[in-house]
Amino acid sequence: MSAREKAKAKAEQVAGKTVRKVAHAVHKNTLAAKGAALEVRGRMRGAKERTKDSFKR
Repeated sequence: MSAREKAKAKAEQVAGKTVRKVAHAVHKNTLAAKGAALEVRGRMRGAKERTKDSFKR
């Protein structure tokens, strides 16, 4: 299950970064903020999974 969560975290990071960069290119600040939030959520999900892995070992 952890591998699925890690993949989901990476997908959120990539999607958020893509949305943020495209929104900046077309000057949509609200959409850029949503993309940044999605990217941060992916980073936090990844950090949670790394923390869980460290306790398993």
